[in-house]
Amino acid sequence: MKSEPSEFGIDDLKTRKTAHWDGVRNYQARNYMRDMKKGDRIFFYHSSCPEPGIVGIAQVVREAHPDHTAFDRKNDHYDPKSDPDNPTWMMVDVKFVRKLGRVISLEALKADSRLDGFALTRRGNRLSVMPVSDAHAEVVLGLASSR
Repeated sequence: MKSEPSEFGIDDLKTRKTAHWDGVRNYQARNYMRDMKKGDRIFFYHSSCPEPGIVGIAQVVREAHPDHTAFDRKNDHYDPKSDPDNPTWMMVDVKFVRKLGRVISLEALKADSRLDGFALTRRGNRLSVMPVSDAHAEVVLGLASSR
């Protein structure tokens, strides 16, 4: 899951311990989020910052449920077309697991041939939520533990 650290970063999640992952307004990202199951691990990725990259790990603690921000006229994520009886937008609740010892930069991810096909490194990818294969997850965890 991608987030801008100036909006909500890994340290924010660490402080809160759990949080809603709300405000997703892309249909494909929403669909990926609907597929998440309680207990699934998540790579927390900082974007739109000096060093974009994977900075931590979180875990799904509540599966997809209606994103209440879509119904709140005062919220930046308000969507007048979303109906509370048939919501368009969903969110999951996540909890902090751990912060990585170092940022696994986007450059490092792109440079590793074992990550060919990794959704995050695809050109033009702007989704805030995307799946990670088990094989790619193992590579990323290996990069996190190496120096």
